[in-house]
Amino acid sequence: MDKSWKAYANEKVVFEPLAEGSLSGKTFAVKDVFDIAGHTPGAGNPDWLRTHEPSARHADVINRLLSSGARLAGTTITDEIMYSINGENAHYGTPMNPKAPGRIPGGSSSGSAVAVSAGLADFAIGTDTGGSVRVPSAYCGIYGIRPTHGAVAAGGLIPLAPSFDTVGWMAQDAITLLDVGRVLLEQDSANSEKPFSKLLHAQDLWSLVDEHSSAAVVPYLQAINELFEQKEDVLVSADGLRDWMNAFRTIQGIEIWNEHRDWITRVKPAFGQGIAERFAWASTLKKEEHSEAYLLRESVRVKMEEWLGEDTLLVVPTVPAIAPLLNMTGAEVERRRVQTLEMSCVAGLAGLPQVTVPIKGELGCPIGISFIAGRNQDMRLLEWVASGAVTNMKQLNLG
Repeated sequence: MDKSWKAYANEKVVFEPLAEGSLSGKTFAVKDVFDIAGHTPGAGNPDWLRTHEPSARHADVINRLLSSGARLAGTTITDEIMYSINGENAHYGTPMNPKAPGRIPGGSSSGSAVAVSAGLADFAIGTDTGGSVRVPSAYCGIYGIRPTHGAVAAGGLIPLAPSFDTVGWMAQDAITLLDVGRVLLEQDSANSEKPFSKLLHAQDLWSLVDEHSSAAVVPYLQAINELFEQKEDVLVSADGLRDWMNAFRTIQGIEIWNEHRDWITRVKPAFGQGIAERFAWASTLKKEEHSEAYLLRESVRVKMEEWLGEDTLLVVPTVPAIAPLLNMTGAEVERRRVQTLEMSCVAGLAGLPQVTVPIKGELGCPIGISFIAGRNQDMRLLEWVASGAVTNMKQLNLG
């Protein structure tokens, strides 16, 4: 077995802590899309690496972690220009899923998830635009968070779709996930101990989960229900999640082409299968022809904020099933991709924090169960996951 698990883009990118702090003694890896002084972020594509210069300074998130005592130990593989959720890279190879051998790790923060899952780093930094922290965390059996949009400084990050891009992180345990959050989140945590009072079950999202994963989550959901006096089954989208997913994909595609059109037109980079087709599709989108997508996003944001406020959680599946096998093609792969985007687009459209918690699914492979909280309730959500949720998981022997 390759002890590196093919997680790293460059293991030699190492920086010692700048000071002692709350993360002293911890090591972290970072997705290869952030500025690191003296190095060129490769964004998962050789042509990107070839046509860009080394960074003059560290990204904001790197500085903050180093200043809190953590040690940077390598950059990690990503899907090309972050535009996928599978984790397979045609140029550099696919990181190996330690918890589900022979299956994809999920993307686009694939190497970061694998580094944490394999124990190569205490935590790792990724990005999450459409599920790129949540999906690989679920497939690799670790904890992960997509924070409230804008809650973590994104300076020094190669953008994908800025109105959705977030800086997320992953860890093997909920306490480390919380400790990193205390460093990165610019939020007042004075009310973080106030309990959430209501739990909403997203029935339409749960209907997308296969029968094996549905059975696996039953005892965990029962235990979580006991923590709440108020519980309610809801339909997140009365008109269907497909419309939400399509709105997300359309706005994302418009922003992606706006960000990378000039480089793609000038360089004509070589993209792997799937990535090339997505960029070609994005190039056909015109913002003025899709006003309904932007209107739907605004209505989703209003609805979700009214639902969740400051004291309610929405419990959802992170992924429809265990990770697909490597190198799969065809209709089934596309169906799974669409289902996964239908699940992940909820927090994306609304700009809300979502934490995924690992549990065991079919064949002993990991899946994830997620909790979405109201805007800027990230610290409360992390505190809650690190206490009640983890306690119940250990009692059930699911974590």
